[in-house]
Amino acid sequence: MGESLFAGMTMTETRVSAASVCRKLLLSGAAWMAFACAAHAQQSFVAIPPTPVVPAAPSDGLGDEGYYLESDLLIRDDKNQIMTAQGAVQARYQGRTLRADQVIYDAKTGSVTADGHVQLLNPDGTAEFADHMEVDKDFKAGFAQNFAARLDQNIKVASVTAVRRNQNIQELNKAIYTPCEVCAEKPRPTWSVSADKIVQDKQKQLIYYKNAVIHLWGAPILYMPLFWHPDPSAKRSSGFLAPKIDFSKGRGISYNQPYLYVISPSSDIILSPQINTDVNPFLNVNYRKRFYSGVLEARGGFTYDKDFDIRGDRFGKATFRSYILANGKFDIDSKWKWGFSAERVSDALLFDKYKVNDVYQQRGLFTSDDHRLVSQLYATRQDTRSWFSVSAVSVQGLRVVGTTTAGTANAFENSGAFPLIGPLVEARWEPDSPVLGGRLRLQGTGVMLNRSESQYGEAPYYLPTYKGQNGVDSSRASFKADWRTSTIVGNGLKISPFAQARGDAYSIKTYVSPAAAALGDEDKDTYTRALGVGGVDFSLPFFKPLKNGGNIVLEPLAQVAAGSDSSRVPTVVARNGTTTYLYNEDSATLEFDETNLFQANKSPGFDLYEGGQRLNVGGRATYSLPNGTGGSVLVGRSFRSEFDPLLPARTGLQSKSSDWIVAATVTPVRGITGFVRTRLDAQTQEIHRIETGVDAYTKRGWGSIRYLKDEIDSNGARQESFEARGEVKLTKKFSLTTFGQRDMVQDVWRRRDVGVAYQDDCIRIDVIYQQEDRYASTATGLRLQPDRTIVFRLTLATLGDTGY
Repeated sequence: MGESLFAGMTMTETRVSAASVCRKLLLSGAAWMAFACAAHAQQSFVAIPPTPVVPAAPSDGLGDEGYYLESDLLIRDDKNQIMTAQGAVQARYQGRTLRADQVIYDAKTGSVTADGHVQLLNPDGTAEFADHMEVDKDFKAGFAQNFAARLDQNIKVASVTAVRRNQNIQELNKAIYTPCEVCAEKPRPTWSVSADKIVQDKQKQLIYYKNAVIHLWGAPILYMPLFWHPDPSAKRSSGFLAPKIDFSKGRGISYNQPYLYVISPSSDIILSPQINTDVNPFLNVNYRKRFYSGVLEARGGFTYDKDFDIRGDRFGKATFRSYILANGKFDIDSKWKWGFSAERVSDALLFDKYKVNDVYQQRGLFTSDDHRLVSQLYATRQDTRSWFSVSAVSVQGLRVVGTTTAGTANAFENSGAFPLIGPLVEARWEPDSPVLGGRLRLQGTGVMLNRSESQYGEAPYYLPTYKGQNGVDSSRASFKADWRTSTIVGNGLKISPFAQARGDAYSIKTYVSPAAAALGDEDKDTYTRALGVGGVDFSLPFFKPLKNGGNIVLEPLAQVAAGSDSSRVPTVVARNGTTTYLYNEDSATLEFDETNLFQANKSPGFDLYEGGQRLNVGGRATYSLPNGTGGSVLVGRSFRSEFDPLLPARTGLQSKSSDWIVAATVTPVRGITGFVRTRLDAQTQEIHRIETGVDAYTKRGWGSIRYLKDEIDSNGARQESFEARGEVKLTKKFSLTTFGQRDMVQDVWRRRDVGVAYQDDCIRIDVIYQQEDRYASTATGLRLQPDRTIVFRLTLATLGDTGY
């Protein structure tokens, strides 16, 4: 017969039977907690109680194995081996606190049952609730009725029943989940997910859903009869990732659904089919593998379809269309590394047509330019005093050339006119000890360039005689010694003497037209030269502290340099009537600005060398305050002893007195920064080149503006463009995003984006309209057309990224 031991008892117990009651039920709550965290079934109601406040446990010496049990009444039935705790039951074990109206422990079966207002409070602040909870002796099976939980990241989950069928399979029935705030004033969360059943398979590390519905503000927006995703408690697991949706006239409605398949702990693959309503599907694949010595990533995609333009018109024959973007980087030892990148595409416009993102990125030693792909193979060695690299590079051009004001174009770039670079060898070494009191650096380079077609038959030259002929092939070897030292004299005058010496050797092979041969040009030529320069850099900064903690620094700057005359490779590689084209592979992009004002040789490459006697002068002023505001300005120019016809006229460096260089930055208030970089005519101060912009960041939003004007760029064309982007908060939750890019030479907007975003504590919704004017293949050739797209992005808190 049952016996009442105590009424209103409080006790600390170490007997096996009482300990089992407390420990089993508390640990069973931990098992329900693990499932609730993984469920991702998705929402919660106001009915879920708030997390109870538990006073700090007294220092009662429980430790890891001790427990504390308190109840109004404790009944022990020795005959049936059942122990019952009734009335305000509270137990503590390993930092967890259990509360219930009644707890029953059956010693025969080892099962534990809790009834009435069951609450389990965990050390991390999370809590679970149930009206009824059962667990077997091994915690492999159990049951909870009217189960609910408040978890990390403000997650709430509730279900009619929770069932633990075995150690691997657990399920929630009639479940709902949300990470959003829910209270009496806001009974409907921003978003939630409900499902008839959610099953966690620990062995497969997957969560399955049956008849799931996603709700926004209480309204159902998406029904899924069955789907699954990786178990969030697993480090890596196969499953669906967040989808991406957009609408365009060319492809219609596009749905991109990535799926992650984990091959091994060190490798996986993401399959991402793009389903389009107006064109055939396009499959994207991303394979990743980590080795003990490095990483490998290979992206690719393909489809089988006809060509189509921005307006959705299909033409031509159906064929396979594909791309690959692969790269790898590996350690040979602590000093040696090797790597590669492989970038190729079957159609020049494929990335634009199918909206493939993150294409033109650095995947090796050399960076891809916009609408150009770079494949490379390289090896490097580096230590504290030296650097060595050997590489080979191939370029595929995707840019449209030969455009007209009527919006038509002739063709894409001819990749055969780009050189195959290889091998390219670069080395640098510095001795440990000073040489003649200064730093000595020795450098050596060698390169071979080979073309399958002449670049002079392509844009921007278009010389018909050279179209389809052999291109310019060349080899170069260079050696350079660079010495520099510095000392400070007097009241802070810094004097830095320097000396440089360089030797170059060229071997050049080119196609010679009949007209060029008649003038004595040869198809092969060798050329050597020796170059040198010496000089001194001077700087004398004047520092003045301000009473408010800021300072002003005025710094006059000067460089005196004298050496060999300017030089360029004199080999004629093409002729067009009276126009002669000399060899120049790496120095055509020379620009004169503040970055090279005080360089003795301002040329970015080897083929053109700036020499002669010159004086580079300037001054820098800096004003700064402790609150982060301030500004700086640099003004300077270059003088030379005589006119230099070898330097490009567009740079403003040919004359004895160069153009003026002005560069300034200003931060008038915290959060707003402006800059300007410009080159002014030496005589009229007319602007030849200017780049300016403003960046602003406030609590209400951010924005940036850029303006660029260049009278003549390295291709001989005029550039002028304007770009603006930003986001402003209209209300606490709504914001407006904009982006615009205008070609002021053609007087057209190249891109216009406008979007509206909603964001609260658990969701962000973006609806963006994009219009980009770009060249597209049509049945009548390449034409400039507006590409209009509507993008929908949905970011749900706790459910990961919005797309692939």
